[in-house]
Parts: sequence; structure tokens; C-alpha cells
Amino acid sequence: MKDIKRITVKQLFADCEGLTGSVVDVKGWVRTRRGNKHVQFVALNDGTSIKSIQIVFDLSRFSEEELKPITTGASIHVQGLLVASQGKGQSVEIQADELQIYGTADPADYPLQKKGHTLEFLREKAHLRPRTNTFGAVLRIRHALAFAIHNFFNDKGFYYFHTPLITASDCEGAGAMFQVTTLPLSDLPRTEDGAVDYSGDFYGKQASLTVSGQLEGELGATALGAIYTFGPTFRAENSNTPRHLSEFWMIEPEMAFYEIQDNMDLAEEFIKYCINYALEHCADDIQFLNDMFDKELIERLRFVTHNDFVRLSYTEGIKILEQSGRKFEFPVYWGVDLASEHERYLVEEHFKKPVILTDYPKEIKAFYMKLNDDGKTVRAMDVLFPKIGEIIGGSEREENYDKLMGRIAEMNIPMKDMWWYLDTRRFGTVPHSGFGLGFERLILFVTGMQNIRDVIPFPRYPGNCEF
Repeated sequence: MKDIKRITVKQLFADCEGLTGSVVDVKGWVRTRRGNKHVQFVALNDGTSIKSIQIVFDLSRFSEEELKPITTGASIHVQGLLVASQGKGQSVEIQADELQIYGTADPADYPLQKKGHTLEFLREKAHLRPRTNTFGAVLRIRHALAFAIHNFFNDKGFYYFHTPLITASDCEGAGAMFQVTTLPLSDLPRTEDGAVDYSGDFYGKQASLTVSGQLEGELGATALGAIYTFGPTFRAENSNTPRHLSEFWMIEPEMAFYEIQDNMDLAEEFIKYCINYALEHCADDIQFLNDMFDKELIERLRFVTHNDFVRLSYTEGIKILEQSGRKFEFPVYWGVDLASEHERYLVEEHFKKPVILTDYPKEIKAFYMKLNDDGKTVRAMDVLFPKIGEIIGGSEREENYDKLMGRIAEMNIPMKDMWWYLDTRRFGTVPHSGFGLGFERLILFVTGMQNIRDVIPFPRYPGNCEF
């Protein structure tokens, strides 16, 4: 092998005009091999692009024995001349001069030998599925969106705030939390009344994996002004729907001195920024997913970025649904927690624009949301998207100590370990707001995939913790 610096497939296609006529060095995994007794064509992909580079092996220069290990899934190192391609489907190809086999993949054993595997089958091969075109595209988009999120908030002067994964508080009061303990599970210590005795546990109290970083995020906002969290969260809900995971990532900005209108403005700007970033920086991957999985994907993404979001109250939304003449699976009435079918009707059929719904009944929202003057509704806001329904949920937070304590009592929220949260209302309280965006829900929308288990490298859900 000549002493030539490796070039990635992405770099090669970005500068193929400048590189044509020169010797290049590429490394990657074999997607396909075809040919005849005179020439063999190998599609090589290194994960940097949806595109593969075609390697041409002239059998007058390479023996069949040398090429025999080149099967789908094998890893190889090739040097050769980059030339304009005579065939269809690619602009350039490499005429191989040198070959090195890194690793073989026995066709009898390699699970991805054939094309056309179902997504369900590939979930069982989560350790290998990133090598497929589909999951390569999804994971590159996931990376780009993560970068865009940090970029957006950094440029707006927000501070990245790390909240704990292990906590003694339940943000939503739902109780569906994974416990963390060092106690011997085969012989749990008990108090006199039969309850588990946590006094000898690592933290001296019951602890769990977090369901949200919001409450701690509020502490950051009331010190730094504007922060965002971006990290894993955990919910022990025994749910097997295409929209639920037990381990997922959340983005949760919290802003001091933001009222509900400011919160809505930020949410709309943020989500449009992320989608535009993906359209600009992941065009090939999105086009592939559009062509292979969802013919309306690009149109739907532009639908969001090109339209101002409609803003209306929950009460107005209920009236529209009641007067729609549509027979919904779940009945519509004031006070109901809207189902996805209701949200999508407002977005896709009535307004034909994304919708931000505000001022929900207090009974169906969390204790920390600011009470409106009517005493019946809270300053909540949900951003509703086509095909997915709610993608962002947020609110202006209740900053008044007495009103917050009243809501806590009203909803029977156990707050004995939440004195630190209440202190933010006792010492220098300010109006503040925030929202949460499930990262996988965003990727689901941007990729057009149908199941949330297909937009995270190693999905966690009931009965699955394999990889």
C-alpha cells in the first residue's frame, strides 16, 4: 500500500471533481458485489454518507482467490485511481490498484446478507442495524439534530445545565420510575410496619432514575437566567406503543422572566431551526428516507418550516372539534385530555398548519403550571404537528408560593423532599417558563419513521434490554 491519507466517502463525493484523476485511499464495509469473469464491481460504504463508492476490480490484475473474501459485510482497504464513471447510478468510481482485507463476513452467518429486511427483524439485530442504509441515515440525522440543538441555544445565550439522573423527586407525580438501590433485593430490610427500610441504602432514602430534569432546570434558570438540559430520562411505563420508550432523551429549556407568549415564540423558533438544519445538512439522507419510506416526508417538513403556527386556546380547540361533524374514537368534551386524533384533526384538516394549544384545564396538567385568573385553566402550551400530534409540552410555571402550595395540596403531591424547589418561590421568585421536547419524537418527525424504537441506537422498552 502506498503512503496515502485516507479520504472518507463523504469527502470524496464533496470534492469528486477536484479528486478525479488522482489516486485515493478508501476504507469501509462492502454493501454489494457483482460482476462477470472480466470485472467485479463492489459498493463500499464507510458510514459517512448514504452514498457508496463503486470500486472496480479488473480481473486481469486481481485473482478470484484475492477477491473471494469480499462479501457483503466484509471490511476492506482500497487504493486506486478515481475516474469518471461510465455506468449509471454514480458520477465517479475507483479503479482498484491495491487491496487489503480487514475483516471477512461469512455469507452463511452474516444476518444482513440479503436486502429487504423488515424493521422488526432489524430491531432484533440492533448491534448490526446501523450498517444498513436506513439506520445509517437515521443516526446521521440524529447526530445533526443534537448538534443543532446545542448550536441554537448557545447562539441565544442559554447555558447547558446538567441535571441529575438519580433523584428523590418525581417531577410529574406519576410514580412510573425505576428505582436505584444498593439494598439486597433477595432480603430487603423492613421497618416495623412492613415498609422497606431505606435508612441503610446508599442515599439513605428511596431514589430513582429521573423522569425529567425540569424541576432542577428551574433552579438553574433562577440563577443563570436561561438554561437548557439535554440528557437521558427514564419512565417505567409498561407501554408497547410505537411512541413510547423507557429510556429516551429530553431537551428542556427553562427561562427566567419568560411569560407564556415568550415561551411559545421560543418553541416555534426552536423547532423550525432544528428542521431547517436537518433539511440543509442532511439532504441526501432525508431524500433517501423520503423515497424509501415516506413519500410525503420532505413536503411535511417544509409544511412546518413555511407556516406560522396557529395559536388558540384549548376551549376554542374543543369547540372546533365538537362542531367538526367528525366521529372520533375518543369522545370530545371540555375537560378531556386530547388524544392524538383530536390534535391531528386541528393541524392536518382544520387549520392545515402547526398549532400551539394553550390554557388547558388545570385537572389534566401538572401541579407546577401557572393558574389563570379564571381559576379553571393553567398557562400550558402544547405544540401540535402533523402525523404526530403533540411534539412539545410546556407552560409558564407557577411562581407564587401560596398558589403553588395550594395546587400541591389539591393534587395530593408528596412534597416532603421538595423543599429546595419551593425555596425558589420563597427567595426572589420571578415569572418563568419552559418546555420539554422528546428528542426521539423530533427524530421520528424529521425521518418519517413509524416507530420510535427505530430512531434510537439501542431501544429500551418492556422486555427488551439486550444490547
